[in-house]
Amino acid sequence: MGFEDSLKDILITIASKSDFDIVEMECDKDHIHILVKSKPKISILSFIRKLKQESIYLIWKNHKKYLKIYYWNENTLWSDGYFCCTIGNISKKTITEYIRSQG
Repeated sequence: MGFEDSLKDILITIASKSDFDIVEMECDKDHIHILVKSKPKISILSFIRKLKQESIYLIWKNHKKYLKIYYWNENTLWSDGYFCCTIGNISKKTITEYIRSQG
């Protein structure tokens, strides 16, 4: 399994054990687009942090040789920041199509 597919599987597994769902996801060259469905009581920061923290160990465990090419230190992958917005007046279909067209 390739790096991107492995990362997607790991993130989906984390979400399936959490209080949010990944509706759509696609990797691009240096970032990932994710459409998440969650209850309003869950902060965006909490599920972003959960995805980043829990995925880092597993992705390094499964792809250490590949990641060593790009990173000097183990357990380095995600940047500190993230971009997030709500769907608002845009339909779920439009967002889903946009995410699928990435990569």
